[in-house]
Amino acid sequence: MDALSEILKTIRLTGATFVEAELAGPWTFETPPPRALADALMPDADHIVPYHLVTAGSCVARVPPDSGLELTEGDVVVFPHGDEHVLSGAGQGPARPLALQDLSRVLARGKVAPLRTGGTGPLTGLVCGFFAVDRHLAAPMLAGLPRVFRVSLSDDPGARWLHSSVRFSVAEAATPRAGAATVLAKLSELLFVEAIRRYVEQVPDDQKGWLAGLRDPHVAQALALLHGRPEHAWTVAGLAREVGQSRSVFAERFTYYLGQPPMKYLTMWRLALAADQLRHGRASIGRIAIQAGYDSEAAFTRAFKREFGTPPAIWRRAAAGAPSAR
Repeated sequence: MDALSEILKTIRLTGATFVEAELAGPWTFETPPPRALADALMPDADHIVPYHLVTAGSCVARVPPDSGLELTEGDVVVFPHGDEHVLSGAGQGPARPLALQDLSRVLARGKVAPLRTGGTGPLTGLVCGFFAVDRHLAAPMLAGLPRVFRVSLSDDPGARWLHSSVRFSVAEAATPRAGAATVLAKLSELLFVEAIRRYVEQVPDDQKGWLAGLRDPHVAQALALLHGRPEHAWTVAGLAREVGQSRSVFAERFTYYLGQPPMKYLTMWRLALAADQLRHGRASIGRIAIQAGYDSEAAFTRAFKREFGTPPAIWRRAAAGAPSAR
């Protein structure tokens, strides 16, 4: 059991690939708002995380006004907070917005649209897509990620297999073979998981946040316990015993990385799980309150309103009446 696996099981990850591009330099594209793009393909998605896999050549990705990241074949660039961004090839060239109305003519859920354009310069191959997650459940993980990060899938056999599989499945998606789109969606989800795992491995030692906390064995074990058994009547002393530290040392380390004490973190996670049950489940609010660790529905309602700005009953009706609770 580990904390990353526990949260990845919970966040309702859904992968989608929508463009397979061959771009000859010079070229520069400004992406449309990821939310608008997702509305054309997956309107029920809550939070959108765009990604691009470089299958050939090289390019530069950046979130203005930041400087760019240089990408080569086998690199994956991920935009965890759904930022609009710019992609540029060799020689760059004038920025060209990717108009959503143009893409909408060729985009469809479960299909991969080809994009062929550019000049006569070096060729760049890209597979473009996004991951949809529940933003409340994914919040701890997303909060520890920068606006953009890059990982390589070309430096070990397992990662190279995933890279090759995505390329092969994109080619299959262009044919009418049954199940090709489903396979590609699942591979996209694996791509996200592998990108997060590799990012955790390269987190600087002095960085704070949820993902950085996974580098501390005691904090990581505590997070795994909290996410694996959120309904348990945890205490700081009990968690410290489980991870083999004194109460004071454990509380200090946990707060250092997570920016909040263990019990406050647990409360926020339980409320996120409660919101998920309100949106997707049919249990009564009283039952959800008990599962969230509250002795009374009134106490749960007060805590939920502090976190989400509205009582759970109203939040549930709003979530049921909208394509997404965003």
